[in-house]
Amino acid sequence: MAEGEEEDYMRDLFQFLPPEASLPSEKVSSSKTTVVSKSLNKRKPLSWQEQKKLKRQQKQIEEDRQTLASLESAIPESNIGFKMLKQMGYVPGSTLGKDGSGRAEPVALEIRRGRAGLGKEDSRLEKARKEKEKFESGQKKAEELMVDFEHRQKERWKGRRIVVNFHKAEAVLAQLDNREIIQEDTEENEGEGEEEEEIITEEDLLKILMKLRDEYYYCLFCGCRYDSLEALEDNCPGLFEEDH
Repeated sequence: MAEGEEEDYMRDLFQFLPPEASLPSEKVSSSKTTVVSKSLNKRKPLSWQEQKKLKRQQKQIEEDRQTLASLESAIPESNIGFKMLKQMGYVPGSTLGKDGSGRAEPVALEIRRGRAGLGKEDSRLEKARKEKEKFESGQKKAEELMVDFEHRQKERWKGRRIVVNFHKAEAVLAQLDNREIIQEDTEENEGEGEEEEEIITEEDLLKILMKLRDEYYYCLFCGCRYDSLEALEDNCPGLFEEDH
């Protein structure tokens, strides 16, 4: 070795590496791309029957589009049928017939591609109609349940208000009569009170309210005692809580 030259200690190192490690990165990436392309090319091509069916469907779609597009434009005056109508007295934009009870617009066209008869509903339309009816039925049922729930809540609230007002009227009547109200022991009936609600009807409340008004000229909801029955009737808006 000549002087001044540096010895290359790494020159012969690659011959000891395994073959996989010595592959360039470009070859690895290209092999992956080849595998992906092979997997994509494994798709089964369409048979001639499927290709024919696909072409027929595309042709039908194009024909339907052209038919619907032609229906959007009015019949030209050069049309033979239009000329015959004008000779018979037809005015463009008016209805058919002398009395004006005929049709003003042509009969709507429905494109049917199925093999079912004219009276048979299209399967897609039938499915959409059934789904719509099912949705509307569920929505109506939900609204009925909500109305029933609100009604039961109002009735329950009304029943509680009747009980509360009855006890208030009873306490006022006892005070005016100069007597004490006998209250039940709440500790003994604590468990029973949670399970059973006190039953006081609207008729019971009406009786005690009328007694307060007739005997003491007192209105529970006005919260005051009047000088006379005439003053009570003139100033009190009504017998029940809803009137105040």
